[in-house]
Amino acid sequence: MSRRYRSSAATGLVLFVALVLAACSGTPNAANSPTPPAPKISIDPAGGSDIDPLAPIRISATDGMLTAVNMTNEDGKPVEGIFTPDMTAWKPTGPLGYGHTYTVNAEGVTITGKLGPMSASFATLKPRNQTKVYLNTTGGQSLNDGGTYGVGTVVVAHFDEDIPDHAAAEKRLTVTTQPPVQGSWYWVDERNAHWRPQQYYASGTKVTVTANIYGAQLGQGIYGQEDSKTSFTIGASHVSIADDNTHQVQVFENGQLIRTLPTSMGRGGSENVGNKVITFWTMPGTYTVMDKANPVIMDSSTYGLPVNSKLGYKEAIGWATRISTDGIYLHALDSTIWAQGSTNVSHGCLNLSSENARWFFDFAVPGDVVEVRNTGGSPLEIWQNGDWTMPWDQWVQGSALH
Repeated sequence: MSRRYRSSAATGLVLFVALVLAACSGTPNAANSPTPPAPKISIDPAGGSDIDPLAPIRISATDGMLTAVNMTNEDGKPVEGIFTPDMTAWKPTGPLGYGHTYTVNAEGVTITGKLGPMSASFATLKPRNQTKVYLNTTGGQSLNDGGTYGVGTVVVAHFDEDIPDHAAAEKRLTVTTQPPVQGSWYWVDERNAHWRPQQYYASGTKVTVTANIYGAQLGQGIYGQEDSKTSFTIGASHVSIADDNTHQVQVFENGQLIRTLPTSMGRGGSENVGNKVITFWTMPGTYTVMDKANPVIMDSSTYGLPVNSKLGYKEAIGWATRISTDGIYLHALDSTIWAQGSTNVSHGCLNLSSENARWFFDFAVPGDVVEVRNTGGSPLEIWQNGDWTMPWDQWVQGSALH
């Protein structure tokens, strides 16, 4: 590599000398010619501390060309860089790290001799704390690059630290779609921002999510640890409507009814357990598929209802498709087939026959829509996976940039 480098520099120098000689072929008027500045090598930054690791780093020759540039950190590890084609400037090929001291040594040549060597050192800023962002589904799984998701998919930007400056963070979060859609972020809490379009995506939409947080201060000395990016595609339109007036789940694919599933939903009412009121409704609202498992261990104590109480339970349930953070599933329960299609007997889940539960389990993908209508109880809330239940004009109010 060193032989190739010297060869390039020598060729450039020959061309450089030829150009200078050609320019000097006339007879200048020495009395009227200003004295040219002395050739030198410039290193920017030339020193200092708390340098932004994303700030431009440039080593250049004001006359002549560079022949060697070495940039290392405090451990002597070299920094990769690239010369301009005319060999007059050099810069690193990637961002620098936080909290490092870098030393630059540079040399060059002119038609009259050598430039340098020139040296400089500087230190990049050291954050008080750093935060990483994860691009997830509402079920907490990563949005897989190249994956396929439902028309109701909500993007979750999950930070592993509380974010003091939501606006600074949101400016670094971008969602682009093809075809374009109108969408907005909503800050659910100090660590989670959700993004959804105003309406369900069209099938085939390409979605790209980027979080360019590296080097960005997100408030009170917290900086982004690294950038994140993912792209996915919206699959076929799967919208299921669970109507408590009919006790049926109608499943639509691309607008066509393809299956009707008798169901038994939440029995209603509530139970006072300690200081907590536990309700047994299937809350009305628009849910999305979060994840699924076969089987799932369902344990009533996880939401405050003791297993040994009269309504408590702990058992393995098959073909379970989860649609809420607090444990509402469409799942198999053959012991309630007698009630499915006619009456509600569950604690809040949508009971199905094993055949229908397995079919829905195989059919559903994360982000598919499940609309629950005409049930009692309070409307589904955002923390329960109710992003789509909130009206759009209220949703956009949750943006820090609104």
